[in-house]
Amino acid sequence: MRKWLAKQRAKGVLLNTFKIAEIGVQGRERFIYPQIHDIAFNYDDKTLRYVFTLPNGVDPKLIRKKEYVFRQVFGKNIRIQGDLKRFSLTIFAGELPKKVTYNYADILAVIKRDELIVPIVAGRSREGELCLYDATNAPNLLIFGEPGSGKSSTLHSIVSTLIQRYTAEEMHFYMADFKMSELNVYEQVPHVKSISYLAKDLAPALEHLKRELERRGELLKAHKVRHVNKLPAEVKRDCPYIMLVIDEFVMIRDKEIMAQLLQIASLGRAYGIYAILSMQRPSHSILSTDVRGMLSVRMGFRTVDLRNALMGETPGAEQISKDQPGKFILNRDELTELRAPYLDEDAVERILAKYKTDYWRNHSFSSMSTNSEGDTEVPTITQEVFDDVID
Repeated sequence: MRKWLAKQRAKGVLLNTFKIAEIGVQGRERFIYPQIHDIAFNYDDKTLRYVFTLPNGVDPKLIRKKEYVFRQVFGKNIRIQGDLKRFSLTIFAGELPKKVTYNYADILAVIKRDELIVPIVAGRSREGELCLYDATNAPNLLIFGEPGSGKSSTLHSIVSTLIQRYTAEEMHFYMADFKMSELNVYEQVPHVKSISYLAKDLAPALEHLKRELERRGELLKAHKVRHVNKLPAEVKRDCPYIMLVIDEFVMIRDKEIMAQLLQIASLGRAYGIYAILSMQRPSHSILSTDVRGMLSVRMGFRTVDLRNALMGETPGAEQISKDQPGKFILNRDELTELRAPYLDEDAVERILAKYKTDYWRNHSFSSMSTNSEGDTEVPTITQEVFDDVID
């Protein structure tokens, strides 16, 4: 009886909100408001969730336009999802922590507890839970957001964690930093096999990874297994996990380079090859159907407008204010609001200092080679460049 009364009161509050916002349509005899189908209290994560449908004839954009009314009634900690007719309204009792400081000891505890193989750091929830996921089940991540939103800090949190978790023999990174300002901090780290600062310089590295895909495919076929983790230990040692990290990949204009990237990202899961793509503003021109199809997870930080948020498939990211850095929406099966750990470049430098070596060198690629008959050949990768990867 108590639960029934609580639902009736909750229903009355939402109906009154519809009236205040004038969301509905005039019928023959009365004004018709949205129909409430479900009211659910979740006492574990302290949320109240409504499901309702709009009457025919009501512009669904009215829900977004009148969202301020919902916030005035239910508070700022709400999320509205839906598009044409059916919507859900979730009210959160708790608030996201105002700031989350990066702490590897806490992260490692979650990695061990959940037995994560390739852990990707996400953030803390409203309940204070530190959330990570395993890239072996969700191999390709898109991170996007306006400058100052926390996107870069999150990228550092993910990469720094993997470097601390795995040795340089167990985890390799191939990076591209087209802004020439984000990833140069990882120079001299032996885990990092390549950092490209121009899009054209990424092509040879992708060509190498494509050949690595083929090599690993032959190994899986020979040993009759479906994932590199199932290979015999002595063979698996020659198949380190590979993380392809591309910051501002919107700057890749070459169709052939993009095609290679898509092939690697689409096929990489079984071969232990994963991708993290980062950009400021999602756009139709770069997030094509093929690109969106290979993305497993999205982290949407503050976006300039709803269009960008929807393109990144994290509606609500456009509502994150500038005074909430680190707040983002994680799209992995469902939408979840989180606060990302804060890790600035100075802190990254301190973490990486013990790993850096003077013997590191960025992979160099031969420009052009000439055969014995004097004919120009296509650009090739200098053999010794990847000897330390293959041997």
